[in-house]
Amino acid sequence: MSIAPTESPLATRIDGKACAERVLAEVAADVASLAADGIVPGLAVVLIGEDPASQVYVRNKLRKAEAVGIRSLEYRFDDTLPQAELLSLIARLNRDPEVHGILVQLPLPDHIDEDAVIQAVDPAKDVDGFHRQNAGGLWQGLPVLAPCTPTGCLRLLKETCGELAGQHAVIVGRSNIVGKPMAALLLAADCSVTMLHSKSRDAAALCRQADIVIAAVGRPEMLDADWLKPGAVVIDVGINRIACDGDGERRHRLVGDVDFDAASRVAAAITPVPGGVGPMTIAYLMQNTVTATRLQRRQASAAALA
Repeated sequence: MSIAPTESPLATRIDGKACAERVLAEVAADVASLAADGIVPGLAVVLIGEDPASQVYVRNKLRKAEAVGIRSLEYRFDDTLPQAELLSLIARLNRDPEVHGILVQLPLPDHIDEDAVIQAVDPAKDVDGFHRQNAGGLWQGLPVLAPCTPTGCLRLLKETCGELAGQHAVIVGRSNIVGKPMAALLLAADCSVTMLHSKSRDAAALCRQADIVIAAVGRPEMLDADWLKPGAVVIDVGINRIACDGDGERRHRLVGDVDFDAASRVAAAITPVPGGVGPMTIAYLMQNTVTATRLQRRQASAAALA
């Protein structure tokens, strides 16, 4: 589907679930091709502590891995695990030729240095795409493992907008996980890119110039219709839990960084929350595991010829 950025009375909902299923079908075909050569991609997932959201994420990741034929290994620890033991596990997984991807579920307990853990993962097995070597290589246009959420957003944009070259993309948020790698990917797609953050002046006016808006700021429904140019395409990365009343008791609901109802009256297309970016993140984790497997095969072949 390709939607030109023209004014619409009601935005098209960008179906992240359907797009994720297409990505997973591609991954399953790649896994089958590797299996024909006697190789089964292996993904190791490490979970520390009892954070409910993290447990849900890990369960969903392991389920998708099984569905596409990726062999998964799960390592669970309580939140007292010493950092040294975690680093020792990562070192073992780095050496294991049957483990092609390593994912340490974030956030980590306060006593563990998150950056030290991220940098300990072999960049060729860093399926999150967070290692400095992968982050730098992404900006240099090298074939590295890129973070899953921005890569999933780019796929949604390509399927929604068609040609991205020359379009003006505004990213609201500059995190290392989404904002910065998203900018690198959009620049590589020949977009003109503006990044907005907490120190930006008149951010809403700058955002209204965008053909494409990526909201990744972590503030519930911060962007309303006043932030959007008519006909913009909006990718809402935010996922925020807010309180609401229902059936006489306090409940919670999930919302994005964009006021969906207001934005839908201005935008040409928009991702819902949930059901937009989230499924794409897991799909591209599976894609990164296959990419990592092929990368390690090339490295092994090069080493054998050296």
